Amino acid sequence: MKKLTTLFLISWALLMLAGSLFVFNSLYPGWTDVLFDTAVSQSQEENLSLNEIPVDSKTSKETAYEETVKDELPSSSSSEIKESHPSTFEDNIQNTLPGIEQYEEPDRSQIEVPHEVAGKNGYEPIQEQREEIPKEDGEKIKERLGPGETGDGLTFDPMFYPYYEMLNEKGKHLYRQIFANAKALNTNFSPVEQASSGEVKTAFEAVCNDHPELFYMDTAYTAKCLKNGECVEIQLQMNRTASNLDKAMEQFSQKSEEILANARNAGTDYEKERYVHDRLIELVDYSLTAPMNQSAYSALVNGKTVCAGYARAFQYLMQQLGVPCYYTTGYAGENHAWNIVSLEDGYYNVDSTWDDTSPATYDYFNKSDKDYAGTHVRDGLSVYLPACNGQMYRSQESDGKRNITDLGLNPEDALTTLEDYFANCYAQAMDGEKGTKEFANVIKGKELFQEWYHTYDNESYKEGYASQLLMDSGASSCQLTLEVEELADDMYYIQHTLVLQ
Repeated sequence: MKKLTTLFLISWALLMLAGSLFVFNSLYPGWTDVLFDTAVSQSQEENLSLNEIPVDSKTSKETAYEETVKDELPSSSSSEIKESHPSTFEDNIQNTLPGIEQYEEPDRSQIEVPHEVAGKNGYEPIQEQREEIPKEDGEKIKERLGPGETGDGLTFDPMFYPYYEMLNEKGKHLYRQIFANAKALNTNFSPVEQASSGEVKTAFEAVCNDHPELFYMDTAYTAKCLKNGECVEIQLQMNRTASNLDKAMEQFSQKSEEILANARNAGTDYEKERYVHDRLIELVDYSLTAPMNQSAYSALVNGKTVCAGYARAFQYLMQQLGVPCYYTTGYAGENHAWNIVSLEDGYYNVDSTWDDTSPATYDYFNKSDKDYAGTHVRDGLSVYLPACNGQMYRSQESDGKRNITDLGLNPEDALTTLEDYFANCYAQAMDGEKGTKEFANVIKGKELFQEWYHTYDNESYKEGYASQLLMDSGASSCQLTLEVEELADDMYYIQHTLVLQ
């Protein structure tokens, strides 16, 4: 637990309420003169456990994507496709998705990787092996293979599968086909619509980014194309787990459930997210040589992976908990992968790979795009994911100050009046038997904190709750030690050690 600065010790007895002993900590002789600048600890030691303080709050979400992108692909109604071989995605999506705040790309030339996380990357972009074949061979392939599974009738919730939502109608049709064939372990098929190799690549990337449960499918494939760029065959590549998929699925589900079982009881979406983040870091080791390290399986079953495995495992677990979470790719000194998570007031960046240091940190947990601007920049389809500007659950280390969420609390748990503080102290102190009791609360605002301080300075705390507590508890004397930590966002964390005798 973080070490806090003792402010003062108070003692009183039932028959001596007018004569409380008030002792200031000698470490801060200037306390009464410089109330807010010197008296509060701002050390950066280990955070409190999430479960130390109960939280009861509800979260709500609004749909981030309000409508389907209707931008059309270049016409492919003719028998020929324009002779070009795009390797990016501009032909498949529009530059702006409606209903979300757009990401603003920082200057990647300014990206600097902190030395403590240098080299912790390992994400491999989608790899397309392109083979050009004669037109007559292409016709034979299409007749022989057909589309396999078309995926017709499948639907994907845009809050959980945003990459699907980015695509136009042709792109979505290809996405559904690739997904359905992957689920069926059908590795060879012809595109369900006439499409260029670039269009296929975009749809394939979208499937991989949306579906961490397809851990048995590699992030590489082969496309057989005609000279004009038309793709006539898609060959998916499977890893070794596909040879005994039932067993692999069983192992994957078992390992996932070991985390999910406790995460489901964590309370709010934020608490679930934090539990998954912490548990994943505890169970997984970074290893550049880990097999199948682009998959969630490598992290959850094998326990060794790179950034792609961390991110896909985090995405999968949060999806299972009903919390929208997106796989995000970009540049962080090298190719890198992390996550975006949707909480009550917006979106946040999470990089569990970079938090997995010794000791573990929250340095890259629930950060805004502005926080990430010097270390991470998105690329590929990820640039069209929502901007991350959430603040309520943003993890901050401003001037050594923790955030209230680092205590396992939500901002709305902070007390905003002295009356609420007195009532909260009385309720916690009266809970249980006499003896030593430890409890804590958070108050918000410097004015309230100054008012709080003066209640102990002028002994009005007695009228507020202490006298009633002493009488109602049946104790004859009481000793109270108070410790305070200044938090970010103008909040103060107060720990009480109460001895009733």
